[in-house]
Amino acid sequence: MQPGRRLVKTLDLITIGRSSVDLYGVQIGGRLEDMASFNKYIGGSPTNIAAGTARLGLKSALITRVGDEHMGRFIREQLEREGVDVRGVKTDPERLTALVLLGIRDEHQFPLIFYRENCADMALSEEDIDPAFIAEAACVCATGTHLSHPRTEAAVLKALKLARESGARTALDIDYRPNLWGLAGHGAGESRYIGSDAVTAKLQSTLHLFDLIVGTEEEFHIAGGSTDTIEALKAVRRISKAALVCKRGPLGAVVFAGDIPESLDEGQTGQGFPIEVFNVLGAGDGFMSGLLKGWLTGEDWPTSLKFANACGAFAVSRHGCTPAYPSWEELQYFFRTGIRDKALRKDEALEQVHWSTNRKIDRSTMRVFAFDHRMQLEAMVKETGTDPGKIGAFKQLCLKAALDVAGENSGYGILCDGRLGRDALYAASGSGLWIGRPVEWPGSRPLTLEAEIGPDYGGLGEWPLENVVKVLCFYHPDDPPEMRAEQEATVIRLFHAARRNRLEMLLEVIPSKVAPTDDLTAARIIDRFYEIGVYPDWWKLEPMRTHASWKNACEVVSRHDPYTRGIVVLGLDAPEAELAESFRLAAGFDLVKGFAVGRTIFGEAARKWLAGTISDSEAVEDMTQRFSNLCRIWDDARASSTAVAQGSPAIAATQAR
Repeated sequence: MQPGRRLVKTLDLITIGRSSVDLYGVQIGGRLEDMASFNKYIGGSPTNIAAGTARLGLKSALITRVGDEHMGRFIREQLEREGVDVRGVKTDPERLTALVLLGIRDEHQFPLIFYRENCADMALSEEDIDPAFIAEAACVCATGTHLSHPRTEAAVLKALKLARESGARTALDIDYRPNLWGLAGHGAGESRYIGSDAVTAKLQSTLHLFDLIVGTEEEFHIAGGSTDTIEALKAVRRISKAALVCKRGPLGAVVFAGDIPESLDEGQTGQGFPIEVFNVLGAGDGFMSGLLKGWLTGEDWPTSLKFANACGAFAVSRHGCTPAYPSWEELQYFFRTGIRDKALRKDEALEQVHWSTNRKIDRSTMRVFAFDHRMQLEAMVKETGTDPGKIGAFKQLCLKAALDVAGENSGYGILCDGRLGRDALYAASGSGLWIGRPVEWPGSRPLTLEAEIGPDYGGLGEWPLENVVKVLCFYHPDDPPEMRAEQEATVIRLFHAARRNRLEMLLEVIPSKVAPTDDLTAARIIDRFYEIGVYPDWWKLEPMRTHASWKNACEVVSRHDPYTRGIVVLGLDAPEAELAESFRLAAGFDLVKGFAVGRTIFGEAARKWLAGTISDSEAVEDMTQRFSNLCRIWDDARASSTAVAQGSPAIAATQAR
């Protein structure tokens, strides 16, 4: 770097090293041999830290390698959802992405198996380290495993050298796994310490390159070459001027920024959070994420350790590694409320904040073509006397129209069922469309569900995670108590089943088909469902006719759930002109994100196509035109309301007329 030249740091952090897919046993309390099903998450210490710091608001990036296959693409896509810069994630054309199988036996045993033989991330090389990319970072963080092989070590050392030349900070998470250094067998993945002079020498050859070194007592034992923690820390200090952070499990952590005293208790500490231990796997990466958030944003050590301890506490209390880490909003919420249940995952209010603040895909605009209709299309088939099997083929034409309108743009979606529209539903997967999938039996009141959901709602376990559980309930606040109780019980159970299966939920309510409504009806319904513990990600509401009704509904949603995805407006087979007026009214509320309309788009085309009077292409063209018109009407309504809110005199005058 030239003297006096100041580099622009567009990234707070680059981590470098392991990346894997973690397959976490769902069953708790048994042997890994007995696990019957697994949840899939991203894993590997540097990958976890990149995602954990991104959740806390840092601009993070990762340097690693993944395979040219489904698991490698999963890691890349998930990192992008987490907001991690993936320019440094290289695709290896020859090697597979690493896998890890993990389980939770009890609070002391966490069996795991590393599948890392010649894996992609261990092929990381000096050629993968771009000097310009490193120069963007305010900090480069390495982990110990990639010092275990000459090729990956060379890549790490190059990154550290470039970081120091560009004025960046450097950090090391010792992250000692004996079997990844060849010191233990495949079945000893849980092992955390085996002494080795060779490993100690290798680590000590690099410790002078770091400004921050973090490890457990056992990890400092291997770095310092002594099982006496104080002596080990002193040995590290003789080599490195770095701040040393020693993690002590339930006793918290201590920082030594200067000389090492004679007792660990003399180090700087931060607030601790005594919680129930559920799963220690990934806790260290959560701790490191919180620590880096404080360290890189200029907080003092007690505050940085408070962040770190809290993030570690979240990880210890939840299933998985990265999925357990908090968002910045969640962390602040936790600091305000404190520990209300030592098993944090059982604190329903905290879990709601965790869920709702870690949804990653932008859904600020929703233009949804709803062709999940079953009863209506079956009626059309009877009217035209055609083969019921044609419904599925027609829904594929609906999907084509939706894709034609969306193109490469975001903000579009569909509602499609899995009974009559299965082929279209499956084809939509991975297309970029938002996908809502209905569960209610059409027209049922009291609410009953499609047979595929099953009496135990276990059918949701077969759904792709991108499918949103959509349920329509013909519900009115003045329903008879028995009817209301039965419908509420079904929605409550469905909500919890959706969350257990990591699926978002859309709750659609149509009171006008049951009884008269007024400006408070929708608000009363929304308030009631929140009261009984149902927090849908989405609401789907009728096109209400007054400003007051929309205002009341939006205020109730905002009061109960400030992190809600929002509201979409349904169509009820209204003519386009009538929908345009309802859009104009709804678009004045930021919480209303768009529309989900069906028969207004497909009704005419469906009747003609089922009757055989128009071709496939003509049906698609008709629906494409109608869907495009509604999208334009919504976008214009939103633009007008935004302009009015910002005080545009011309548009305000038009609105007034």
